[in-house]
Amino acid sequence: MPKNLHNLIDGYKEFRKNYFSHHKALFDNLSTHGQSPKILIIACSDSRVDPAIVTNAIPGDLFVIRNVANLVPNCEEEDLINYHGTSAAIEYAVCDLKVRHIIVCGHAKCGGLTSMFNTTSQKRSPSFMNKWVSIAKNPFNKVHEKYFHESLDRKIELLAKESLINSLSNLKTFPWLSEKVKQNDLFLHAWYFEIATCNIQFLDTDGAFKDLAGYKY
Repeated sequence: MPKNLHNLIDGYKEFRKNYFSHHKALFDNLSTHGQSPKILIIACSDSRVDPAIVTNAIPGDLFVIRNVANLVPNCEEEDLINYHGTSAAIEYAVCDLKVRHIIVCGHAKCGGLTSMFNTTSQKRSPSFMNKWVSIAKNPFNKVHEKYFHESLDRKIELLAKESLINSLSNLKTFPWLSEKVKQNDLFLHAWYFEIATCNIQFLDTDGAFKDLAGYKY
């Protein structure tokens, strides 16, 4: 057994011994009645950002989609010959599970978005990564032109936030999703997670990112 798997196996044993044994009724219910999460989170594949851990969620609370840079593509109804894993998962969450909220959760120091500033990565051909992150091309151009004087770290932060706004717009290109938003049956949110402080900012209605810890509801 590879040594770097030991911690996972030990963690699994601990999970079975403590968490599962104390919450067996929860898993019995989930197994018997299926899932009915009310929240879809679209998060990055980054190992440092786990939506369930950050929100202290339990199994069954969240339907989670994870991809590089937490991106949402446009709806491409006429291009069904391609594979659209993220779009398929969104469709299932909205149309079948009938989630009430979609949170697109970005984060600091995102490797996928950082790659857009790294011209050496363009030499790989073909590059699945370059093709995928091109979803954020418009936000990248905006940041590159408007904030050219800023440091790279600051540009990456700005790009992450602009990309979140772009993903919310892309979500609305799916007709069955947009209709639910118009009817107030579905609500869209954008969060930005700072790894060093574990602070989350949310996109407010005025277009500014604000501290989630201070949110009043």
